[in-house]
Amino acid sequence: MSEREPDLTAEEYAGTIAENRREKDEFFEDHPQSPIPPESRESFDGLDYFEPDIGYRVEATVTVHEDPDPVEMETTASNPVRYLRVVTFRFEIDGEEHTLAGYRQDEEEEVIFVPFRDKTTGQQTYYQGRYMELEPEGTLQDGDVVDLDFNLAYNPFCAYSETFACPLPPEENWLEIVVPAGERDIDLK
Repeated sequence: MSEREPDLTAEEYAGTIAENRREKDEFFEDHPQSPIPPESRESFDGLDYFEPDIGYRVEATVTVHEDPDPVEMETTASNPVRYLRVVTFRFEIDGEEHTLAGYRQDEEEEVIFVPFRDKTTGQQTYYQGRYMELEPEGTLQDGDVVDLDFNLAYNPFCAYSETFACPLPPEENWLEIVVPAGERDIDLK
């Protein structure tokens, strides 16, 4: 099973990413569940993003963990949360192979949570790391190829307000490369 989207031109892809970002900015500006503190919403004029780069939408080969290992993730509130390591994604960026683990809080969950850090963390991006999510159309099998799109990497809500407790990427998901894609850090002051 492949989760690859049909090939898009770089221009079509950038348009899709721009629309996704516009919708997110509207949610953050107006929605009652926005993580932007109410006192900062009037001056909020959108999140900061790296330019879309189709080169950071990578094909990843899936390895499924039939008997998922529990992983305790520290959180910004210092109360660890338990996840299950359900898959490993193997992919290349700039000719180098990398892996990221994907997690679920329980085996029935459909969305795969991929928290990560890279060499932009604490420099250009939120100092605690960023997240990606993958929602496969069916059950993943060993050898499946899926898209990991770093252009969709986002900051956890705790980047905008201390009222949220967010899981921190475990060390196995610390990439030793720069990934200039997705959301950047912003200063709401």
